[in-house]
Amino acid sequence: MFRIALFLGTNLAIVMLISVTFRLLGVEGLLMQNGVDLDLNTLLIYSAVIGFSGSLISLFISKWMAKRSMGVQLIEQPGNASERWLVDTVAMQAKQAGIGMPEVGIFNHGSPNAFATGWNKNSALVAVSSGLLQQMSRDEVEAVLAHEVSHVANGDMVTLSLIQGVVNTFVVFLSRIIGHTIDRVVFKTERGYGPAFFIVSMIAEFVLGILAMTIVMWFSRWREYRADRGGAELAGRQKMIAALRRLQQAHEPEPMPEEMAAFAISAGKVQKMFASHPPLEARIAALESLN
Repeated sequence: MFRIALFLGTNLAIVMLISVTFRLLGVEGLLMQNGVDLDLNTLLIYSAVIGFSGSLISLFISKWMAKRSMGVQLIEQPGNASERWLVDTVAMQAKQAGIGMPEVGIFNHGSPNAFATGWNKNSALVAVSSGLLQQMSRDEVEAVLAHEVSHVANGDMVTLSLIQGVVNTFVVFLSRIIGHTIDRVVFKTERGYGPAFFIVSMIAEFVLGILAMTIVMWFSRWREYRADRGGAELAGRQKMIAALRRLQQAHEPEPMPEEMAAFAISAGKVQKMFASHPPLEARIAALESLN
């Protein structure tokens, strides 16, 4: 979850920054074919430049951002037996998965958690929380590490970035078409762009961006199932199931007051659409169904 939140937040900030910068520089004036109509070919190229810039820059700085924002302490020279075991386990799994040795680190967080990130599967980062090491057995930690190594081996960050780039492109493209249409039809601007184009296109970009996030989150949930299967292959299915059950216990929600229950059901459906991870019970069931 940390990895996805950092990636999406960085991507959104970069896309908005580039959009505003291009607008201030007058680049959007090039989108008009004859001063009146949109040049759709130019608009598509413009949208792709903004869209893929956001996702690719986010990808390339993902490891640096994760280290800084999460306060990850890299294990360059293991200082104790636990750190040595952590590094050796990741090294063994990386060799099994056919990838280069990732950097290994620990970040200070009370809840059991872990993430992997990096633009290159042979130069990634695998980090675990201090809470994970304190609350889980070694078999369970091994399974969590295997899950993260599988993310790296599957090239999930690169695939996520490409999908995000495509989504960004269409968000920018459609938002400018909406802005252009409102500016011409509603506000009767005949040539050039009036204020309505810029205001409406930015609002549309924000709204469409939220809706498009459901596509990215769907892919994120799907790849969690795939990483679970990879973790089961590297560490063993029972260890992977045990680790998920331990996480389930650690994140067990408090009972919902009766007067809020109806709202929680409807809100939960919306929340699931924007969840980066599937429910733990669904992930456990998927592993248990494997032959």
